[in-house]
Amino acid sequence: MKENRKLADLVSVGPATLRDFEELGISEVEQLIDKDSVTLFERLEKIKGQKLDRCCEDVFRTAIEQARNPKLPEEKKQWYYWSRVRKNKTAK
Repeated sequence: MKENRKLADLVSVGPATLRDFEELGISEVEQLIDKDSVTLFERLEKIKGQKLDRCCEDVFRTAIEQARNPKLPEEKKQWYYWSRVRKNKTAK
């Protein structure tokens, strides 16, 4: 079944992230389902030829999680939720 949501419909995804997705060749929510936020982040750094803020990875993560689960709890739709998750992983 074809996904009806647009990338711009995802919480925490704004104009800058939409441009990033375009640079990564992502134009539909369905394309995010099998993606990994770290891989996307690293690819984008290579494309742009510069280091990026790690929060970009967190925005990718929330978009991916929303693509996988349209009923994701509101808290997990916020990019900063995934920042806390990422930072807790690196702290251990």
